[in-house]
Amino acid sequence: MRPRRYGGDSGQAFPIYITVVAGLLFLAFAYLAVGQAAGTRNEAQTAADAAALAAALEVRDQLAGEWLDNLKDPAAWEGIFNGEVQVADACWRAHQLAARNDAHVQGCGTEGPLGYRVDVETDEPVGDSVVPGTEGMYAKASAKAVVEPRCTFELSAEGAGDEELPPLDCEGEEWDLSPDDDPADLPAPEDLFEVHLAD
Repeated sequence: MRPRRYGGDSGQAFPIYITVVAGLLFLAFAYLAVGQAAGTRNEAQTAADAAALAAALEVRDQLAGEWLDNLKDPAAWEGIFNGEVQVADACWRAHQLAARNDAHVQGCGTEGPLGYRVDVETDEPVGDSVVPGTEGMYAKASAKAVVEPRCTFELSAEGAGDEELPPLDCEGEEWDLSPDDDPADLPAPEDLFEVHLAD
């Protein structure tokens, strides 16, 4: 009677084992590639958000400066708070902040009187992975930031003197103003305007 040989079964199972391990390794690398792409995409969105906010903050500061220059002329305040005054282009700030986040601006411009939209692309590609083409793939993202006035006021009666300035109500905080106020005692840009990301 011949003894049984078990080596044959083991020999047949080994290729299956190798195939399963190879498949699992491929899946692991594929998940890694997806993670790399998601990480790069997040970096692009962070850069876009920062760039758009930087441009909007620059506009906010310019508008606050316009308000300060026109403190004695309350009739001009409404146009300033509505963004109906000329301000310098703020895209240079978007370029600056995008560069700090390892990206570059591909598009920047105003949307409405008080909004800025910025499109960016990462400086570095996703990188090598099991997915072909990722070594030359760059992430892109866009963001919009807006400036919103926080203050309301009512103009004084016609013919009122220069010494009578309307109080500002800035979301519940009231400012009693005088033309002779020290600038340090006047509302700061963040008191006058809010800046935030928008859809």
